[in-house]
Amino acid sequence: MTIFEALRESHDKQRRLLELLVETEGDSNGRGELFKRVKKELENHAGAEERALYMPMMEHDMTQEKARHSVAEHHEIDELIEALETTDYSSPGWLASAKKLQHLVTHHLDEEEQEVFQLAGRAFDDATKANLAEEYLQDMQDREAG
Repeated sequence: MTIFEALRESHDKQRRLLELLVETEGDSNGRGELFKRVKKELENHAGAEERALYMPMMEHDMTQEKARHSVAEHHEIDELIEALETTDYSSPGWLASAKKLQHLVTHHLDEEEQEVFQLAGRAFDDATKANLAEEYLQDMQDREAG
């Protein structure tokens, strides 16, 4: 498995969770539980991805700028999650913010899969891609356990 295949699995999970989240209504148990799952998945993924993909990308001139851009997008996503945490689940603004989060994350994932992965794919050899996948998966496992 390569780092890109490992990341795509997590990306697909994020897309599914966000689709479910924007279908929730009001101050329901479902909304609260799902939001916690989305938040944890996004945080774990961003942290592990930054270590396993973006830090190695920062070491190559060809991929440095893309890595920085992606990390900046992670921070935008974090800010939106914080805004959702401080908004009442039953507030009409909550769903609007959740949809904004879905749009931002989906844009970020699409950009990674269509641009970042191709660029990094040219910068890393096959052994590196496999090693980075192992690092990412181990990091995710550690984060989910902790």
